Amino acid sequence: MKTVAFHTLGCKVNQVETEQIKDDLIQKGYQVVDFSQPADLYIINTCTVTHVSDRKSRAVIRRALRTNPEATVVVTGCMAELEPEKIAGMKGVNWVVGNRDKHRIAQIIDSQDESRAAGGLIREPISSQDPLEPVYYHRHHERTRAFVKIQDGCQSFCTYCIVPYTRGPVRSKDPDLVVREFKQLIEMGYREIVLTGIHAGQYGKSLPGWSLDRLVEKILESVKGKYRIRLSSIELGEISNGLIELMRDEPRLCRHLHIPLQSGSDTVLKRMGRRYDREEYRRRVLETAELVPDIGLAADVMVGFPGETEEDFDATLQLLQSLPLLDLHVFKYSPRPGTPAASFPDQVDERVKNQRSSILLDLARRKHEAFLNSMIGKSLTVLVETCQSGKCSGFSDNYIEIEFSSPHDLCGQFVETVINGMSQNRAVARLLRP
Repeated sequence: MKTVAFHTLGCKVNQVETEQIKDDLIQKGYQVVDFSQPADLYIINTCTVTHVSDRKSRAVIRRALRTNPEATVVVTGCMAELEPEKIAGMKGVNWVVGNRDKHRIAQIIDSQDESRAAGGLIREPISSQDPLEPVYYHRHHERTRAFVKIQDGCQSFCTYCIVPYTRGPVRSKDPDLVVREFKQLIEMGYREIVLTGIHAGQYGKSLPGWSLDRLVEKILESVKGKYRIRLSSIELGEISNGLIELMRDEPRLCRHLHIPLQSGSDTVLKRMGRRYDREEYRRRVLETAELVPDIGLAADVMVGFPGETEEDFDATLQLLQSLPLLDLHVFKYSPRPGTPAASFPDQVDERVKNQRSSILLDLARRKHEAFLNSMIGKSLTVLVETCQSGKCSGFSDNYIEIEFSSPHDLCGQFVETVINGMSQNRAVARLLRP
């Protein structure tokens, strides 16, 4: 039996696409082994969002070649899309496959086996007409929750971001195909499905009459049973009133939104090419928190964008302090060659970035603790992910990690809990009933 090892860098969409490739190769008789072990085939799904991602991707490729110099090595993902010739020129790399053809990797390997070809470069331009193919799995994933990729591509062209150049224009998966994938995962035993995409809130832009909230409504109407839908990150302007109403009224839609902020300074937001201002962000987040009780809200924020002054950073800090956030993800700006911001003047010193990052990380910790404390005494449903030595843990719909005691293995089940306190960034609860 031939062996295959995978290494995935970057976003959730990359992880979902790796699972699809893995499933296809298992169906063709491959046995999956750990990436640290010798394998006949290595698949490396790369990321290129920063220059650090590029460096990590190259290091992983070299690691595979050291582990088994005779292996077939396939490199795909966003770095393969952006620098295909450079990667193809690395000694030992057999195939470089762009994002458009990533889903065909199992077929490509088959063609190599049949023709004994040495490999090559497969990278076609991504078109707005390229359909998103359905994904039907033949095996249970390693994780408790499953993912359905509903959308690909981005056309926002924020000045710091390379993604629109590597993922192409916005495309949406046919809603009937989304429902079929969703049903199959529920039939396989999953109880939480995450709808994900490169720019998931843009779902329906390429499908007249469709939107993310309409897709969610269609799933809820079409798929019966006890399950949860979770949304991946969506932009502020894509949070429709209909979506918020669904989140408020429909218990199967998780009360959880990840809304990127990036900066609380209007000056910086404008230079970033973002399409909102600080007041619009503040107002929408507060409205959402008021309409959906106990919603878990998360934000991304970037420090050290070119030209960010102390006043700009203070504006960001003050805005974040005023918001009812569960989580805050802090990133230091890293120049990405090929983006406009990489050549902007007034690049911020690394020491200053570290100081600002440290301040926001401390705020993130305090926000998280405050939110958990606000949940004490409340009842939350947990989807159990792990049980070991009498301790179980999982997540509530508003994305709080909750730990409780139980002598039973409750993995994969919904259970009712009451929050008693917190410990090490988790809520500690008492089990009411399975």
